Amino acid sequence: MGKKLKIGITCYPTLGGSGVVATELGKLLAEKGHEIHFITHSIPFRLGQFHKNIFFHEVEVNNYYVFRYPPYDLSLASKMAQVAKMQQLDLLHVHYAIPHAVCAYIAKQMAGDGFKTVTTLHGTDITVLAQDESLKDLIRLAIHKSDAVTAVSRDLIRETQELLDISVPIDLTYNFVDKRIYYPRDVSAFRSEYAAENEKILMHISNFRPVKRVGDVIDVFKRVREHVPSKLLLVGEGPELSKIQWQIRQLGLENDVHFLGKQEDVAQVISLADLMLLPSEKESFGLVSLEAMACGVPTIGSLAGGIPELVASGETGFLSPIGDTADMARNAVRLLTNPEMYRKFSEACIARARNRFCDKLITNEYEQIYYRVLGMKAPVPVPAVCED
Repeated sequence: MGKKLKIGITCYPTLGGSGVVATELGKLLAEKGHEIHFITHSIPFRLGQFHKNIFFHEVEVNNYYVFRYPPYDLSLASKMAQVAKMQQLDLLHVHYAIPHAVCAYIAKQMAGDGFKTVTTLHGTDITVLAQDESLKDLIRLAIHKSDAVTAVSRDLIRETQELLDISVPIDLTYNFVDKRIYYPRDVSAFRSEYAAENEKILMHISNFRPVKRVGDVIDVFKRVREHVPSKLLLVGEGPELSKIQWQIRQLGLENDVHFLGKQEDVAQVISLADLMLLPSEKESFGLVSLEAMACGVPTIGSLAGGIPELVASGETGFLSPIGDTADMARNAVRLLTNPEMYRKFSEACIARARNRFCDKLITNEYEQIYYRVLGMKAPVPVPAVCED
């Protein structure tokens, strides 16, 4: 183990996979002896109870009456600079280019350039925000002024470089799962609350935004249940929820679909499922599929973004062209009606999640980047696959 570092982490603490990954990374780094300082507007929801070596610094927004909109970005930059100086941080690791990397750049100017910055791109900052011409220059600035930039898939690296016309080197650092948390759980005690013994369970977890194509989830499920007795569990909330509820009523599927809302113990919930449905239009990585894989649940999904880098089609699930719900349903039926094929896929899911996307491996990759930007020698090289 090399020098113990003092690392500031800024993320969206309550929303999406980026906040989950940032929080879990901080916890794992703290376990390795690094000192972690979360700088956000609220405690990250995955942080949980007290953790040794982890500290939280709340960003408070000035509501002075002349401000039409409370200036969170400026308050964040000021807090970053304050914590960096007070705690003598070695680096700031920020998740999302806008606004976090821009705030880190401002903080460096305020703090006297005494620390390095690492920016992780998760997707929305590129796939959505960078489509806005008024924001492109700001995102370019954030990337160019970072000491290192990482992205969660090769596809996101490609899209970033093409869309912004930049040649800045971007490190590939996939998302990960902690195998101490994500593994097949015994849920036999309450599975019967959702499905009969002869029924299969399909699941979809998301923020129910248009890009997730939840309507396709319903269409796939409708097609599957024509061949396989099954139930659908929908987990999460979002703007498309009422539209989906209407679609389900129109199809007469009210008794076959359960809405579970937001859930914290995701591994327990996923273990209920036989298949995870992810027919997204855009998906920079697809963290929910990785969480499902770690629990032994194959994915039926789309050939979108970084999903093909995660799901080995024909081994840990099946991927189809975006919107091809007929093909997705056929693949789902193939798996659900062939026990031997399903067993092999399930075992392959667990092995792939633990070997290529495990917490230890990705944490080591981030550490290598930290030491590199600080001009320090990394303690040990990163193995190609996870080593227990």
